[in-house]
Amino acid sequence: MTVRDDGLPLASARMNSARASARIAVGRTNLADETTTTPPQAVPAVPEEKPAAPKFKTRKPKQRACDEKDAKGKLCAGHLKRWFDYPAEVQAVVGKDAEIYRCEFCKTIYRPDPKQQPNSYTVRY
Repeated sequence: MTVRDDGLPLASARMNSARASARIAVGRTNLADETTTTPPQAVPAVPEEKPAAPKFKTRKPKQRACDEKDAKGKLCAGHLKRWFDYPAEVQAVVGKDAEIYRCEFCKTIYRPDPKQQPNSYTVRY
């Protein structure tokens, strides 16, 4: 094994010089890019889109999955979850402390089946 003047083996000296040149290359910037930059232009403001009004449906007896179809006709089949903390817009439609369910994927809101006994009694804390 050959040794350089600074006492390092030749192989490790090559690796160190390669690392040093990589560090130098990373720190370089192109001066042409800095001098020809254009001032930032104002981005046109995009009007905020209001979310679509939620769709309300009534659950079928013992229904646990969403039966809504999308534009292509594909069935959503999302799980219907009990929704406790709903916004004021939904509360205006269904009333306060109503037992409602929402699909986890398409966010369709389901009212309980009128023939089925409410689950509110069994879910109390």
